[in-house]
Amino acid sequence: MPSITRPAEHGLLQRPVLAAGVFVFSAFTALGFSAVLALAAPADAQARTRHSVEHNTDGSTTARTGVARSGANRTVLRGRTATADGQGNASLTSRGVAVGAQGGMATRQGSTTRSADGSASHAGTMSAQGVQGSLQSSGGASRSIDGTFTQARSTTATSAATGHSVQAQSSYSKDNGLSRSATCHDASGTAMACPTRP
Repeated sequence: MPSITRPAEHGLLQRPVLAAGVFVFSAFTALGFSAVLALAAPADAQARTRHSVEHNTDGSTTARTGVARSGANRTVLRGRTATADGQGNASLTSRGVAVGAQGGMATRQGSTTRSADGSASHAGTMSAQGVQGSLQSSGGASRSIDGTFTQARSTTATSAATGHSVQAQSSYSKDNGLSRSATCHDASGTAMACPTRP
C-alpha cells in the first residue's frame, strides 16, 4: 500500500455518506464482496509486493503498488496508483482479481478523485462468479463543492442453479432522498415476482 496520503473513499466520500445514512449496499453486492474477501484471505504460500514513488518535476507525486499472492487455494493480484499534485488535487485508481482453486473468480476496479475545491467523485465496478452463480455491480458517488452528495449503484445477481436473476438499483440525492428498486427474471428472461426474505 502507498505510504503517502491517498485519496481513498474514507477521506473523500464515506463520511458524507455515513452522515446522510445512505451508505447502502444490496445483499447481493455484499455477497460479492464477501467472495472477494474469502478468496483474498491470508495463508498464502507466496507473496510479492512492489512499491514505487515518483516525485515529478511539476511538484506532483505518483505512488504505485502491486501485490501478488498465490497459494494452494487462491491467487490474488492487486494494483493501485495514487497521484497528488501538492495543491489539494489527488486521484486513486485500483484494480484487483482473485481466483479460487475451484475456479471461482472475483474482479474489482475503481477510481476516486479529489479536487482542491472540495469536490470529489468515485466510480467502481466489481464482478464475481462461481459454482453458486454470478454477480456484477457498478456505481458511483460524487460530492460537489457545496458538499451536496449523490450516489447510484446497479447490481445484477444470477443463480447458477435456477438461472433466475435479480437486478437491484439504488440512488441517493439531496432533493429525492434514497431510492431502491429490484426486478427479478426467470431463466428465460420473463419477469417474475422477487422472492421475499424469510
